[in-house]
Amino acid sequence: MRAKHNLFKLIWMLFFISEVNAALYQRLNGYKPFLYNITLDACKLLNNRKSNPVANYLFGIFEKSSNLNHSCPYHHDLIVDQLATNVIDHHVSAVLPFPEGDYLLESHWFIDNIERAVFKVYGTLS
Repeated sequence: MRAKHNLFKLIWMLFFISEVNAALYQRLNGYKPFLYNITLDACKLLNNRKSNPVANYLFGIFEKSSNLNHSCPYHHDLIVDQLATNVIDHHVSAVLPFPEGDYLLESHWFIDNIERAVFKVYGTLS
């Protein structure tokens, strides 16, 4: 999976991000909330990943495929590149088993308390 987004054009990257909201949904007659819906300060998480176990779990899925490898500020693009499906499979079957089905991971990025970006990642666990 490849995902590249230039938030730098919106504003100076994570330096001004006030919060990120991430929610997991399962498709059951429409997408319904499933397990997680968290809001956190992204810079605080990058400074201390152990501060939020749920965010650390979600971050662990793409950490090795991204350039989110240092604390704030970020003055470059955020990149998730070549995320292997076996990494996702390991997280959703071995680390924390999920039931089979269709899922949506949705994140909302707020800068100066204004929603600037929404990312939606759809997947099927079978």
